[in-house]
Amino acid sequence: MTKYTIIIESGGENYSAYCPDLPGVVAAGETEKEVLLLMKEAIVFHMQGLMEDNIPIPKPTVTARIIEVAV
Repeated sequence: MTKYTIIIESGGENYSAYCPDLPGVVAAGETEKEVLLLMKEAIVFHMQGLMEDNIPIPKPTVTARIIEVAV
């Protein structure tokens, strides 16, 4: 099992997400829960395509943290 960082953005009325380690793997949904499920499906689909084409699966390199700043 490999863990990839995904970035989730709120669009006000929906959510979108992408995976920095897997360019082009994106998803959008009405809720954060939906976009998480869609991203998981998109990553699996992308990896299956890479394997079928004998392309190495990129190793995760990106991490994310939330920090507090005072303005």
